[in-house]
Amino acid sequence: MANIMNELGQVVATKGVSDRMENDPEFWNFVYASLGRYVHQDWGDTPEEDKEQIESALKNEERVMAVYNRPGHEDDTIWIITEWDRSVTTILFPEEY
Repeated sequence: MANIMNELGQVVATKGVSDRMENDPEFWNFVYASLGRYVHQDWGDTPEEDKEQIESALKNEERVMAVYNRPGHEDDTIWIITEWDRSVTTILFPEEY
């Protein structure tokens, strides 16, 4: 199985996520922890059927996307997406997609 940690490319966050991280240290910790989980192939709150698709995407060099919900903050959901060519990994809010 591919190791996503070696294939993140440039890691970036959207303006919305970046602004929130700058103004909310607890949110920053959530994002950082979520990226750590992603690197270790813990796909967080991604639906089970989509987790199977992620494993296939890793094997077939396709785009990888995972979902993370901040515990106790139902409105804090981020997506982490690594492009198929592994050139960039983006952290974003679902509404920014």
